Amino acid sequence: MSTDLHWSKSSYSDGEGECLEVAPTPTTIHIRDSKTPETTPLHLTPTAWFAFLKSLA
Repeated sequence: MSTDLHWSKSSYSDGEGECLEVAPTPTTIHIRDSKTPETTPLHLTPTAWFAFLKSLA
């Protein structure tokens, strides 16, 4: 399934390959390590993802 997703990196990524990639869909936020894209991504609900982002602010 993760191969059908549109993965993107943060614009703050330094290009060294040490970042997370995110692929949002209407029902799930998929997150993976850019160094190991073949591994199973983490799946969060949009509510959980936005709560996490809010906690960083």
